[in-house]
Amino acid sequence: MEPAARKWPGQGVLARALLLGVAALALRLLYGAFVAVGGGWAPYPAVPATAVVGRRTYVLGRHLADGLLDTSSRAVCLGGAQEALALRELGVSGAVAVSKKRSPPLAVAGDDRRLPFPAASVDFVFAGRALDSSKRPADLAGEAARILKPEAHLVVLTSSAGDAYSHSSLQALFPSLRLVRSREINGPDAPTLRELVFQKLHATPASTTTDNSANNCTIGDHKLQLLTHAEPLIQEEPLKPWLTLKRNIQNIKYLPELANISFKRRYVYVDVGARSYGSSIGSWFRKQYPKQNHTFDVFAIEADPAFHPEYATRKGVTLLPYAAWVKNETLNFEINGDPGKEDEAKANGHGMGRIRPSAGKKMSGKVRSVPAFDFAEWLKQTVSEQDYVVMKMDVEGTEFDLIPRLFDTGAICLVDEVFLECHYNRWQKCCPGERSPKYPNTYEECLELFSSLRESGVLVHQWF
Repeated sequence: MEPAARKWPGQGVLARALLLGVAALALRLLYGAFVAVGGGWAPYPAVPATAVVGRRTYVLGRHLADGLLDTSSRAVCLGGAQEALALRELGVSGAVAVSKKRSPPLAVAGDDRRLPFPAASVDFVFAGRALDSSKRPADLAGEAARILKPEAHLVVLTSSAGDAYSHSSLQALFPSLRLVRSREINGPDAPTLRELVFQKLHATPASTTTDNSANNCTIGDHKLQLLTHAEPLIQEEPLKPWLTLKRNIQNIKYLPELANISFKRRYVYVDVGARSYGSSIGSWFRKQYPKQNHTFDVFAIEADPAFHPEYATRKGVTLLPYAAWVKNETLNFEINGDPGKEDEAKANGHGMGRIRPSAGKKMSGKVRSVPAFDFAEWLKQTVSEQDYVVMKMDVEGTEFDLIPRLFDTGAICLVDEVFLECHYNRWQKCCPGERSPKYPNTYEECLELFSSLRESGVLVHQWF
């Protein structure tokens, strides 16, 4: 009989270790598949869960090495449980994710309006691509900043900040944080992303992007860069302005065609001198303006009561039944229209019902006293620089009063895009060789107004 073979003393230990490793890998694959289906807010490419976690581990590992967090940090991930799992694999045992549904031990329940953590209680927030997918990025950004401790860091990944305008808009969502660095991340199986690292300040700066009390403002380079792509202004006075200015709409480069407007708190359209609903709100803005799938709050400013009743049935439109002016007072306005064509003019949204201040002159048409309000101050109280604001202005010559007032008060910085109809003594369609006597300003003065707006960084278009 041959002697029995002796067993190596470590053989059993090795076998058990191999079995545990296989079991751990299986559990990781199962868990990865689970979180890929029911994870956080941000959509990810359909790749194996282990590859997703591995990519997160690579990205997050740099921040651990740079000292933005350590293994004892209380870390919160907003983009999905895979990120929390990656942090735990790096040794950050206190990492948790925020998801729509609670899933212990990695995920706690919360949403972008309220994160389930006390203020100034978190050492590190990894937002991932949560801002890209959130319907309320400003709310989520505010919550992320709220839970951060002073001097703690927040990291954002985004595919939507590829231009200067959207990059600046994203930064504006974090007024209490400063941008530490910004870099591109390239991966073989993922789109190119921009990574932004923020650090929370000890106190909110005295001058923030949401402070509208100052009477001056500085329009940033991100808006100046947009102007390089804007359509050129019409330098020579049109001989047939009723045709030239109308055709010019085909040349307009809309801001949403030049930049991503996703990182905004809300979206606002202000129609100053709106007239009827179909004049521009219904016929142009709601049908033609490129909104990038965002819903806009619409304000119609119209002093003529003849147009007021129809707005009562228009959803999503707030009527301000006043005249836009430089201060709060009562004004006498002249209503201009062609004799005998009042009903036709009203149906078309022009002529009868278009009003302008009398400026002390003798009035040839009907006169009506109307309440006027300080438009610039109203704008400062209604919107902030975190909002996306589009303004159309057709105010029968009052633009030469309102535009300077917007600059003097700093309210112009709150407006992203302007469609301005400038009124001047244009050539008349009815009477060749004769100019309109309704307005004292010249085309050169209008061109100077447009040029001053663009030189100041305002994306303004010549409207008709």
